[in-house]
Amino acid sequence: MLTLTEVADDPLLLTCRLVLSDGSEVVFRPLTTADARRLAGFFVGLSPESRRLSTFDGYDLATAQDLCDAIARYDKLRLVLEEVPSGRIVGLLEFSFDLHPGDIARYGAAGIRLTATDCRFGPTLADDYQGQGVGTQLFPLITDVARRFGRKRIILWGGVLADNPRALRYYQKNGFRSVGSFTGADGARSLDMILDLGPLPGH
Repeated sequence: MLTLTEVADDPLLLTCRLVLSDGSEVVFRPLTTADARRLAGFFVGLSPESRRLSTFDGYDLATAQDLCDAIARYDKLRLVLEEVPSGRIVGLLEFSFDLHPGDIARYGAAGIRLTATDCRFGPTLADDYQGQGVGTQLFPLITDVARRFGRKRIILWGGVLADNPRALRYYQKNGFRSVGSFTGADGARSLDMILDLGPLPGH
């Protein structure tokens, strides 16, 4: 089973190259301490709507630097999608391996007991990479990462906004099921969804 320290020491453990459906190539890899400025560029480039649908504390260099400084220090694993050959970061995929008390309470009320073999996940793609099937191509890599960290189920980080039909279709298509809804501090309604990873393919 992988650890955050092992990945920070050797990012190649979770690095792979992916050919997208349009023939372009991207690299899927862990965030590194050298990525702050390129990650800031990713944040700055997100449209107001993409920002509304995401959960970041900010969209600037300071936020990017905070995420880079947090590598292997907490419970978070962050991976990026890097465009080839430009090196532009076009996606940020986040795992949290500790569970939030609010999540535990909500899922518990729905009859689901969250445990240490569950994790939280949230993806964000650059605007020009959305709606292109990139998330679907990435999904086997996402589930592989969760399994390699010993996780058996994935829940959505902060849920998914009920007025985000594209994301709802994506999660449903990839096996997530809705277990309930909640209203955030901003009054927006979100859905809690969970995915049972099941056994490894071929096992």
